[in-house]
Amino acid sequence: MVRAPAPVRIETDPAHGGRCTSLRAAGRERLRHRAEPRRPGVRPGDALADACGPEECVPTVRGTPDHGAAWSRPWQRAADGTESADCPDFRISRRLHTDGDRAAAEYRHTAEPGYRFLWAAHALLGLAPGARIGIADGAPVRRYPDGGDRWTPCAWPSGLDRIGPDDGPAAGAVVDARQVSVHDATAVLRPAVEAGDQPVSVALWRNLGGFPAHGPYRSVGVEPVLGRVFGLAAAGEGDAAVVPAGGEARRRLTVTAHTTAAVPDMDTDTNTDTTTAVQNNQKGTRTWSC
Repeated sequence: MVRAPAPVRIETDPAHGGRCTSLRAAGRERLRHRAEPRRPGVRPGDALADACGPEECVPTVRGTPDHGAAWSRPWQRAADGTESADCPDFRISRRLHTDGDRAAAEYRHTAEPGYRFLWAAHALLGLAPGARIGIADGAPVRRYPDGGDRWTPCAWPSGLDRIGPDDGPAAGAVVDARQVSVHDATAVLRPAVEAGDQPVSVALWRNLGGFPAHGPYRSVGVEPVLGRVFGLAAAGEGDAAVVPAGGEARRRLTVTAHTTAAVPDMDTDTNTDTTTAVQNNQKGTRTWSC
């Protein structure tokens, strides 16, 4: 199979929590989308209104506030393209750009020195049955059987790497790994985080139609994380990122894409769950394209 770089395009919506509304790579939309009528009107402190696009989850994922403080606040966009949000204890900002088969986001997290936090790029992908998550065999895993803080240790893959049909199970995991690849048919995505000596992990959410109890739907998350747990309140020593003495923690998120065979034209969309929330004419969105 011949490996070929695949262009990447990203759209964001600063007015609605800075969420990523579109990730097009290797010929089609890669995000899972669902209609969530609560999403446009959320306020700080609300429970997550899950529209499935990547949310900026910080300073926690689980716990209070639900999925963090940044996703439910409007972000501001500066003239240079930097997007930022002011939260009670910190400021988060990012600047995005693309270059061929690579998209990158440069982050700054400003707070009092010693401030502990978790961060996740809460990306829920539109993966077909048969997709595979690639992480080095034997990597330590914290497996979460439910929505709480309790976890059990295991080693990758322990049945977590293969994405099957909607057969009901829903579980989360945090893998002690810095490299991950997502294989969906002929397309391969590689998200990665560079954050110096901060703890970096990969969080997985395998919801194959088992959550929530009323109105379950399919959502598969492959989420670069700063930290080693889902909930900040349960973070032990070394489990959370820490703002250094200068008052600013920096990180860089990249996503690269390639294919191993011919793919449809970029204008062809095969994700049948994509809704009007990600159309190019959506008010307030911004597109980064190569």
